[in-house]
Amino acid sequence: MTTLTLQNIKHVLAASLLSLGLVACDKGTQSNEKTADSTQTVSSIEQIKKNGVVRIGVFSDKPPFGYLDAQGKNQGFDVEIAKHVAKDLLGDENKVEFVLTEAANRVEYLKANKVDIIFANFTVTPERKEVVDFAKPYLKVALGVVSPKSHPITDIAQLKDKTLLVNKGTTADSFFTKTHPEIKLQKYEQNTETFDALKDGRGAALAHDNLLVLAWAKENPNYTVGITNLGEQDLIAPAVKKGDKELLDWLNQDLEKLAKEGVIHQAYEKTLKPVYGDTINPKDLLVE
Repeated sequence: MTTLTLQNIKHVLAASLLSLGLVACDKGTQSNEKTADSTQTVSSIEQIKKNGVVRIGVFSDKPPFGYLDAQGKNQGFDVEIAKHVAKDLLGDENKVEFVLTEAANRVEYLKANKVDIIFANFTVTPERKEVVDFAKPYLKVALGVVSPKSHPITDIAQLKDKTLLVNKGTTADSFFTKTHPEIKLQKYEQNTETFDALKDGRGAALAHDNLLVLAWAKENPNYTVGITNLGEQDLIAPAVKKGDKELLDWLNQDLEKLAKEGVIHQAYEKTLKPVYGDTINPKDLLVE
């Protein structure tokens, strides 16, 4: 058994104090490193400029708003405005990477940093406001229901005990789920799947944004939009990741500038007027 002498006790105390000092010093160093790291955090706009490209989420199958043409190029109303945003942000409209998205994953793409901005015909709702930050709206929209001319649906009551086709994560999905549980919904991820299902007779009708179904019916004369305005009128706006105030503020200022310059109206004339003709007054559609 070892006997502790006064000298041994002094050595033990000295070693303990030295150890404590080293730990404290190490913690202080780590704290300083963390502080240094936090001060070096790059803002979203700085990161976009550093990357030399802005990633914008758009639809690939929702003409005339966002779609791929025969050459595989992105076209549509949303795309036209997104190009101007890229030009104002990076000085070149070609410095944009269009990321193809679907209605159900628009929020997740922002959360996961797969995109910087969503320009995918995104309707503003209270639920979505909780998870993303919407910028200034640029379109007005409501719901519409398209059906075969041979069996037109002109009233929601006609859909009882019938199958209604919708896209997952859309305003139509939410509206009918909440307010009309008596209607059976059949849901699809992509617009092309949903409209193909209507053509195949897998549903009595299809509900989506009225602007979309009106455009689709013009291209498919055997179908009619029997319900042209359903629910409350909503707004469509681009969105950024929740809490990204810097990018949101910049985007709002840019959208105001584009509206004043007539860019949004020009985008309408180029992409939407050829589809709607004189059936829609642009003042009833655009938010400028």
